[in-house]
Amino acid sequence: MSWILGICSVLCCVYFAAIMICSGPGTSFAFIWLVLALVFGAAASGRLVGRLFGAGVPLWLRVPAATLFVTGLVVFVIVEILVFTGVARSDPEGLDYVIVLGAKVQREGISKSLKMRLDKAIQYAEENPDTVFVLSGGKGADEPVAEAQAMYEYMAYNGVPEENLLMELQSTSTVENIAYSRLVIEQDVEKRREMEAEKRRQDRILRMMPVGPEGTLHPYRGSSPEDFAIDAPAKPVHIGVLTSNFHLFRAMQIGKKWGIPDIQGIAAPSEPWMLPHFCVRECAAILKDKLMGNM
Repeated sequence: MSWILGICSVLCCVYFAAIMICSGPGTSFAFIWLVLALVFGAAASGRLVGRLFGAGVPLWLRVPAATLFVTGLVVFVIVEILVFTGVARSDPEGLDYVIVLGAKVQREGISKSLKMRLDKAIQYAEENPDTVFVLSGGKGADEPVAEAQAMYEYMAYNGVPEENLLMELQSTSTVENIAYSRLVIEQDVEKRREMEAEKRRQDRILRMMPVGPEGTLHPYRGSSPEDFAIDAPAKPVHIGVLTSNFHLFRAMQIGKKWGIPDIQGIAAPSEPWMLPHFCVRECAAILKDKLMGNM
């Protein structure tokens, strides 16, 4: 058992080094792999600890350590099952709005994670040309531009109509992504409904106007535009969220908590070699958001 734990410790160190080299020191939560390396290394050196105590590791230390390890492993497995349960489902069709969650913008361009999300959004736009995309993400201290701005330029450059792109430029977290994007959607829905109501009102006025002898339109006397206005019932607005596959479960749960009960998910792929790190980081984020009441 000791040599297995020792190999795990070495692999954690190697993986941490790969993250630093390929993704850079700014990768969030990367330190967890050093922590895991220390934990596995300490467990592997149990014999040394036993010598220091004189006769094996004492029971009062072994029981809490084993309980903590098993509990953590069970919690991690359950969370990851929840995370990937809905990823394999087919994409919902004909959504009115899709919130595209931002990711890191580097000085040399958008990150791979963000590019994968945007490419998935472009594919969805081609299949659903009437969908409006809310590009969500503010500007971090180490980012050259706001994430939403970079996302807007990328999607517009790749052929998505600009009238189908909205920006949310304030958020700095997933909770803020959803909360602020919901406000953007509400404002746009109200604007579009007012425009549609005005168009219907004008159409009714034209239909009620008789044609004169020379083909000119003459309104009925004593009538006003308000006389022909009829309120149409508001259609339900269907909203989705698009993000990386490992991130989709948390985004949807936050959406349901923050006033979008019927939110639907669209999963973008992620880098396979980074998936272990993303899964560990996302497990910690889910537990934190659950404890803070965000989901």
